[in-house]
Amino acid sequence: MGRSRVQVNKAHKTRFSSKSSRNLHRTSLQDGGRIGKAEGNHVKGARAARLQRGKMLREQKRAAVLKEKRASGGSTSAPRVIVLFPLSASVDLNSLGDDVLKLLSNGDGSSSSTVASSEYKLRATVCVFPYYIGVEGASRGSSDMHGNGQGMSLFVADLMAFVVSANSPWEENVSSFIDSFGSQCLSVLRSIGLPSTTVLIRDLPSELKKKNELKKMCASQLASEFPEDCKFYPADTRDELHKFMWLFKAQRLTVPHWRSQRPYVVTEKVGMVVTNESSGKCTLLLSGYLRARKLSVNQLVHVSGIGDFQLSELEVLKDPFPLNEKKKQNSMELDDSHDEEVLRSLHPDPMKQEPLSAENTPDPLAGEQTWPTEAEMAEADRNQKQGKLKKRTLPRGMSEYQAAWIVDEIDEEDSDNGDSDDDGMVLDKEEDHFSNQDQDFEDDKETLRDVDNETYNDSEMMDDENLTREQYEDQMKKIKEAHAEDEEFPDEVETPIDQPARKRFAKYRGLKSFRTSSWDPNVESLPQDYARIFAFDNLARTQKLVLKQALKMEEESRDDCVPTGSYVRLHIKEVPLVAASKLSSLVSSKPIIAFGLLQHESKMSVLHFSLKKYDGYEDPIKTKEELMFHVGFRQFVARPVFSTDNFSSDKHKMERFLHPGRFSLASVYGPISFPSLPLVVLKISEVSDAPAVAALGSLKSIEPNKIILKKIILTGYPQRVSKMKASVRYMFHNPEDVRWFKPVEVWSKCGRRGRVKEPVGTHGAMKCIFNGVVQQHDVVCMNLYKRAYPKWPERMYPQLL
Repeated sequence: MGRSRVQVNKAHKTRFSSKSSRNLHRTSLQDGGRIGKAEGNHVKGARAARLQRGKMLREQKRAAVLKEKRASGGSTSAPRVIVLFPLSASVDLNSLGDDVLKLLSNGDGSSSSTVASSEYKLRATVCVFPYYIGVEGASRGSSDMHGNGQGMSLFVADLMAFVVSANSPWEENVSSFIDSFGSQCLSVLRSIGLPSTTVLIRDLPSELKKKNELKKMCASQLASEFPEDCKFYPADTRDELHKFMWLFKAQRLTVPHWRSQRPYVVTEKVGMVVTNESSGKCTLLLSGYLRARKLSVNQLVHVSGIGDFQLSELEVLKDPFPLNEKKKQNSMELDDSHDEEVLRSLHPDPMKQEPLSAENTPDPLAGEQTWPTEAEMAEADRNQKQGKLKKRTLPRGMSEYQAAWIVDEIDEEDSDNGDSDDDGMVLDKEEDHFSNQDQDFEDDKETLRDVDNETYNDSEMMDDENLTREQYEDQMKKIKEAHAEDEEFPDEVETPIDQPARKRFAKYRGLKSFRTSSWDPNVESLPQDYARIFAFDNLARTQKLVLKQALKMEEESRDDCVPTGSYVRLHIKEVPLVAASKLSSLVSSKPIIAFGLLQHESKMSVLHFSLKKYDGYEDPIKTKEELMFHVGFRQFVARPVFSTDNFSSDKHKMERFLHPGRFSLASVYGPISFPSLPLVVLKISEVSDAPAVAALGSLKSIEPNKIILKKIILTGYPQRVSKMKASVRYMFHNPEDVRWFKPVEVWSKCGRRGRVKEPVGTHGAMKCIFNGVVQQHDVVCMNLYKRAYPKWPERMYPQLL
């Protein structure tokens, strides 16, 4: 009934086409079935060049990966550092560390943590991070990662092997593989940057089915805590560790970028050479493998916890852990003196050596005026001898007798503002009044100096180091009360009754708009510490040139450089004897790191860090409080100024406390380090021996001209209100202060803005006019600003205490 559903296409009409037109659609046999393309020579050349360029890029990337793989795992590379890190209290790390060392040493007992395995063709250094019990132990373990115990090994780890136990306690049918200690340490490790990571699972059951199920459950619960490329391995038997070690040998390791930009040495031996004990200095000898990049003998070296130094000599020693069996047997037959056989010795060139200039030498006459001429000096002597009379404007109704009892309370600025009456009286002062003026000027200077000291004392703790526990607890109680008051009434201060506001707030000024008003950073008098620091005209350009110069030194073959992977001994000169003795006693319990500095990284400047308060730290942190900053490999003590980290303005508002839950800007005096680098802030406690992790962040910029403004709010209350006019009291306590702050704009907490018209009475009340109707319950406020600066630390490095 129906038609056939076979598709029938329309026949090609060839009856009207010629043979030549039909041949245009034919393809030759040699072309095959290719689609015809333009045969222009320029197209052929462009395509061939594009293909050739892509091929070259692929070959370059393949060669770079192969070179990196050989450099990290070859016979000439430094031993790989494996750090075993526990995530719970049920993990037994000592047995696991012994099993790994026995596996690498083929069952032979090894007293050293560095082993050269001929079976795996691998050299490795195994470090075990200890576990601390309890909440205090967790904070101690977090701080231990930054300067105590085995903590410094985390900064040089090539592989972070996190160890969990299958015997962890069960809660609500969920296995807790990570406790409070592990979670706190993981958060700190993420902030500084994790290298290649893996998870080793211990205490798995022997039954295969239960073993696989428990392993899958552990991997599913911990997958969100680690990177995507993190692998999970069982680590109970020798065969499982053998499989893990072969995979580790073939694994391409990744490290944070800030570690690959600077050469560093993980010290295995420490020595001292004392030439003169009376000088208190010595030559520190550090031996270890050179990693990451080449090191020049003319380069400055920083030893963690001590400071920056110059090298007096750089020696290349014989490798104590060779991979070749013959070399290993020969080295075992030699004495200890032959083990440190010097293969090459380098000495610095005084013309090329980097100078050790941490601070700038200020010129005390740099900002002074020219010397007065003889005519000016003669005129000054003549005026002093003649006792030149000075006119003084008196208030209305005041006689000369009454004015004789006044000690210079009327300011010249009051007369400049035009607030004085035209019929004011003029008083001719005698010669003895000049001494009174000088004395009053000295009193004003003392007042300003007291104000500066008061502002410093408002933002820092007591410097007395011999505090008892009761005094320390009282001090912490006061700080907590001030922190609570600052959160409830931010920036609000009370005007002192016993002191004029124009003297108490002499360094403050008003701003029409915090965001758009201009503030020249070089107009006002800078602190004396700014003469000791260095500044860059263009930080980005300088950093680019410095890194380019370091890369050029890495690619060239120079006589003053030592290649990566060599076993070297650093002769560091002019090291304090006390610090060298501490390092000699700590080398058995913690690895000591010495790294080469890039150009300009030994100089002091103003560093700005973006940081956030650590969730596990509950105590308040005041601005200008002494803290320990751990930036990359470097540790130093600083007293930061906290401010808002805003992007819409070139000015930052100072914060009296570091508030939790948001990022803030911390400005400190510190040695230059090119960003970006991770930051961990430690709080040094007078009661506890171990510092606690207080904040985490990163280095943002180096800019001494960044403006940080301290804001205060003076408050007053309406006494009488008449629509848009109000009589405000309790903001000031005398009419002279009202005239002094008359140009500053006022505002109310209900959203009104206005200005001061005139003072009322003699107790500091004032008339104000607003842009809207004022409520009787409203509060009138006035914003004042002054520039804030960080404070120079009294001690720079923690090991020099």
